Amino acid sequence: MSEETPSPEPVSIPAVPERTLYLGKWSTRFWAWLIDFVLVILFLNIVRGIFDPFWKLPLMWDYSNWEFFALWFETLFFFAYWTVMEGFRGQSIGKMVMNLRVVNRDGTKINYTTAAIESIGKAFLLPFDCLIGWLGMPATKLRVFNRISNTIVIMTDYREPAGILYVKEKE
Repeated sequence: MSEETPSPEPVSIPAVPERTLYLGKWSTRFWAWLIDFVLVILFLNIVRGIFDPFWKLPLMWDYSNWEFFALWFETLFFFAYWTVMEGFRGQSIGKMVMNLRVVNRDGTKINYTTAAIESIGKAFLLPFDCLIGWLGMPATKLRVFNRISNTIVIMTDYREPAGILYVKEKE
């Protein structure tokens, strides 16, 4: 009589993620966009005031006097602002205030080309970009141009660098 030893069953061990990325909430992303919008409009109004004696540009909210060139100039300025800021740091000023960052899907820094692709939706097609993202890709927290550019918006936290401890005295 020979005894057969049962073969052990394979055990599957779930992979432990190397890094956890927390996706930014839509409400936080909206406030970051609004901060950027207000700051850029304020800057453009200063520029408009400088050029006012030479060149009349309508105000953004003055719908009755919109000019094609002025509207495209402002839209292109928004596109350039988001491309440069997010290509350089992954953050616009609004994202810095709201602790958000645009990164590649693996969490690495994006480059200027990726930032430009991601910014097209924000600057030129924002309502459609968001609606298609919300309705067509629910629960992913992605706009269409996030999906096209292979980027995500994550929450950042402002912590001390590794190996450094900040001592905060009570005030």
